[in-house]
Amino acid sequence: MTSSRNPVKGIWLMIAAVAAFAAQDGFSKHLASEYSTLMIIMIRYWAFAGFVILLALNRPEGPRAAIRSARLPAHLVRSVLLVAEICLIVWGYTLIGLIESHAVFAICPLLIVALSGPVLGERISWQRWAAVAAGLVGVLVILRPGVGVFSWAALLPFASALLFATYSVLTRLTTRDEPTFPAFFWPGVIGAVLMTAIGLPQLEPIAPRDSAYLAIYCGLSILSHWLLLKCYEQIEAARVQPYAYLQIVFVTIIGLTIYGEALELPVALGTLIIVAAGLYALSQERRPA
Repeated sequence: MTSSRNPVKGIWLMIAAVAAFAAQDGFSKHLASEYSTLMIIMIRYWAFAGFVILLALNRPEGPRAAIRSARLPAHLVRSVLLVAEICLIVWGYTLIGLIESHAVFAICPLLIVALSGPVLGERISWQRWAAVAAGLVGVLVILRPGVGVFSWAALLPFASALLFATYSVLTRLTTRDEPTFPAFFWPGVIGAVLMTAIGLPQLEPIAPRDSAYLAIYCGLSILSHWLLLKCYEQIEAARVQPYAYLQIVFVTIIGLTIYGEALELPVALGTLIIVAAGLYALSQERRPA
């Protein structure tokens, strides 16, 4: 998009989308703590694949034209990256909790900045590199290596952020000369096939109450992406991106009230550093050359 149709509506759609993503993360923590993480994510992918197939069938240009792409190998790589990212972050929820996982994952937009130079050939100003460095300092404040509280599990959300940043940069690369819908469609379908292959052996019975939770979880997965699509129809992504950081707020509320997690001072301080650095990098990106 080159201009905003309805900025206020777009902002509210983004807030609703990140609230849905946060609720989805809350359900994923419970379900993955009780059952196989791979099985839960597999079922989530089934629901999402059905969603993107339904979208393709309703595209005005027809489903074949909508999903046609000359970059299927790139979409395969993106699909593998996204599957690995989701598995790692959900695993992190079960080991270190929602709050700390999202605090570390907040570095992702800055990692996208760092990767845009070597992968996309974009010129990165020293101000944006400084923002990346500040974000890494924020991660170190959260992780506190060398003070006796660091665990290997704390690296899971960082690895997840790196994988998602790589996925996002490759998405930019594939959509330079193609419509965006194939880049949205193929990871959903290929990811469902991959997760079925690795998740089906982990299939196990689910309690009736958790079956309801799983249905809500899958519904939230579809709703969050639908809200995001509608958001970008109303406003440019760069203008609405600062509101995406509200997901950390929503996740923190869920972690504190539902799961009894604690918001430790270093985690709060590190998150503020990362978010401030991300917003500064975004402001530099939006400045005219």
